[in-house]
Amino acid sequence: MAGTSAAGKPAHGLAKALVRLFPLVWSILVIYPVLWTFFTSLKDNPQVLQGKPWDLPSPLIFENYANVWSRAHFGDYFVNSALVTTGSTLLSLAMAATTAYVLARYEFKGRGALYFIYVASMMIPTILGLIPLVFLLNTLQLSNSLLGLTLVYSVGAVGILPFGVFFLVGFYKSLPKELEEAATIDGCSYFGTFFRIMLPLSKPGLVTVAIMNALTVWNEYIMATVLINDPTKYTVPVGIAIMQGEMQYRTEWGPLFAGLAISMIPVIIAYSLFQRQITGGLTAGALKG
Repeated sequence: MAGTSAAGKPAHGLAKALVRLFPLVWSILVIYPVLWTFFTSLKDNPQVLQGKPWDLPSPLIFENYANVWSRAHFGDYFVNSALVTTGSTLLSLAMAATTAYVLARYEFKGRGALYFIYVASMMIPTILGLIPLVFLLNTLQLSNSLLGLTLVYSVGAVGILPFGVFFLVGFYKSLPKELEEAATIDGCSYFGTFFRIMLPLSKPGLVTVAIMNALTVWNEYIMATVLINDPTKYTVPVGIAIMQGEMQYRTEWGPLFAGLAISMIPVIIAYSLFQRQITGGLTAGALKG
């Protein structure tokens, strides 16, 4: 028994070391390209082409950010993405919260089939809906508009609505039914119970869904490329693709990386501010399915 225990200790220690080492290696792999992007965004062309990747920029070329924001119209792309992301996230969140609450808390005929449709739609590739969406937006006279793109995103063309319903159904099921019973006894209507009690309690889940949806829309490229043809209405992913095609021939690497850095800043801020809510929402939503 003693020999078995002694032999097991080195293996246990090695396993603990590997468990601690893996997050460190993963963090380095994630942080390295981010830091490299920010370093390169503050360099001029000679520093980028002749220096080493990890050389600190000297001097700091902050003009790269001003140039890409105004001269390359990145400011317009940023505003367009902010409007589309905010609008589609709020609309999809409102629809997902109400739909998930009904599916999770009420019994009615066809509930299981409806839930299955939402879940199954997450598996449909986005590109399969492009042609019908183009014809539909043309019919509604919403083609080549930010409003049309916002509606396309919000109704689930990139999967944010089905994901929200799928996630929030599990979250609402984890809430005790006694809360609704107490609200009914106190005279609350169905809408009052939802908006006054259940919706505030689901804040961690709502924040998690909102962040996931916002990141999906912020980084979406295919729909924005097909449905938007006006350069003044391009979103950030489309704008970066246009900038890459133009600036690589003008060898303006500093402004290009400045645009990439600007596009990453909202994502970094969102995760920094809401990381606890995201973790709490994922944990609570996993309690019941």
